[in-house]
Amino acid sequence: MTMATSGQHPSRKLVLTTSIPVRWGDMDAYRHVNNTIYFRYFEQARVEWLEQSGSTVSLEYPVAPVIINASCTFLIPVNYPATVVVRMYLGEPGRSSVMTWYELGVEGDDRLFAEGAAKVVWMDPVTGKSVPLPDDVRAGVS
Repeated sequence: MTMATSGQHPSRKLVLTTSIPVRWGDMDAYRHVNNTIYFRYFEQARVEWLEQSGSTVSLEYPVAPVIINASCTFLIPVNYPATVVVRMYLGEPGRSSVMTWYELGVEGDDRLFAEGAAKVVWMDPVTGKSVPLPDDVRAGVS
């Protein structure tokens, strides 16, 4: 499966593509990017999307996006030096949540190196209870 053909799911909408340099310190003892770092790459894409949607990630805001689950399937090891390319997709919005999917590739290579997902829920940080999606986020998802 190539990056160019994966993600062509009718309920998914491509909302962001970002490039992230692999740091030497991202590698583990096997000389490939440590599994935990893939979640950081997905997180970076998610934060960029949130900021572009007008949802600043800050404790000063009355609502906050949180992750209630996350997954990653590691298909091909990424090695330093490289620049990863993350494509982020959104699903249909719920009352207070949206499903996100990620494809991770490497610049100059059409193969899919990893794919992941995370469910994002908006909550009130004071009460810890879910709240409706902010209008600006819902507009960007629909």
